[in-house]
Amino acid sequence: MSNQTKVKSLPGWSLEERDPQFIESLMPMWEWFYRYYFRVKTDGWHHIPTEGKVLLVGSHNGGMASPDTMMMMYDWFRRFGTERLVYGLMHPSAWKVIPTIAHLAEKTGAIAAHPKTASAAFDMGASVLVYPGGQHDMFRLHSQRDQIHFAGRKGFIKLALRKEVPIIPLISVGAHDTLIVLGDCYELVKQLNQLGLPWLYQIDPEVFPIYLGLPWGLSIGPLPNIPLPVQIHTRVCTPIVFERYGNQAARDRNYVDTCYDLVNKQMQQELDRLFKDVKKATV
Repeated sequence: MSNQTKVKSLPGWSLEERDPQFIESLMPMWEWFYRYYFRVKTDGWHHIPTEGKVLLVGSHNGGMASPDTMMMMYDWFRRFGTERLVYGLMHPSAWKVIPTIAHLAEKTGAIAAHPKTASAAFDMGASVLVYPGGQHDMFRLHSQRDQIHFAGRKGFIKLALRKEVPIIPLISVGAHDTLIVLGDCYELVKQLNQLGLPWLYQIDPEVFPIYLGLPWGLSIGPLPNIPLPVQIHTRVCTPIVFERYGNQAARDRNYVDTCYDLVNKQMQQELDRLFKDVKKATV
């Protein structure tokens, strides 16, 4: 078996699992959640070109359910159709922690988060969706719900530079109220792990939140959750284009840092505006 075949056989590493017909079958269910459960308000979709590939960079909320991600996906498919290729990068551990859901997510376009899978998606003309902050973002404290949090991860910047694609920021307000994260006891649990207590799922989660939400009530740990029916506002922001691209730019550490700071700053400004807009609309 060749190395390429071995890679494709790993969970989440194949681009061929995506199934437009399966996505179509989910659209009525997503529409119900969109219209009646989360009552989504959205804007800014004109910023995404009708053709070509882009790197969609989001800040997401609401624990493992991450309902704003699901609602963004629904908006993409209803606007551009299920045939327009887009792949979402998902933490490789998902195939170990929630294998059934992860395999279903593959059919909607989820692939393991890795530079090689993302590059392969771009090479076939697809757009790519990434949430750089990962679990640190989706489980950030409720008091930090108005903050962009990428956890210092800059791989998405290097990806955009190498593939010479614009970054289109995705932000939301409301989803962080579907799971109220009160604290993080990761350091304590990490010490207990060093004393012999095994990690949940046998994987270091890097976060160990304390939260209020369904179905557990008050609970701890990165467990699957049912999001509360809170209204969600999403926004697609103005594309971010850098001054230079290419492999040399991606290897320039200082330039990567500058681009990272630019994206973080612009997305924070956009999130601040969205919070103000939502507040005005509810007064």
